[in-house]
Amino acid sequence: MANTKPQSFANHARTDPAFHFVLTALILAAFILCIILLVRHPDLEATALIVLVVALLINTVLTRTYPLKVQDRVIRLEERLRLALLLPEAARPRIKELTDSQLVGLRFASDDELPELAMRALKEGLTSKQIKSAILSWRADHTRV
Repeated sequence: MANTKPQSFANHARTDPAFHFVLTALILAAFILCIILLVRHPDLEATALIVLVVALLINTVLTRTYPLKVQDRVIRLEERLRLALLLPEAARPRIKELTDSQLVGLRFASDDELPELAMRALKEGLTSKQIKSAILSWRADHTRV
């Protein structure tokens, strides 16, 4: 995917239009139509359609959330390795104190500012959003969807 402008805090969030807009809208419309059908014609078929649409909704949500959890695990591992290379020897034992959210936020920090920002995150208990907004030299991540 070609990106026309550099990634930053303001534009780093990504959406997948096919998932976030089309699929979500279709499932919501199917659910509403099934409710209308069940109210107008309360029978076994309408009930079965509701069950089917709810199962589809659950499947869709899980199909989206499971890969995001895996991506977060990979990001945590990558950032712990990067911190082990970039932090001073005395600070390395503190890597395990960083929360998952902080590690995910730190992935956007350049190598030059990562050590200082990681220590600040530990000292001040910064959230992922606070970490990302404090980054001066943004390290783009165009692979996460």
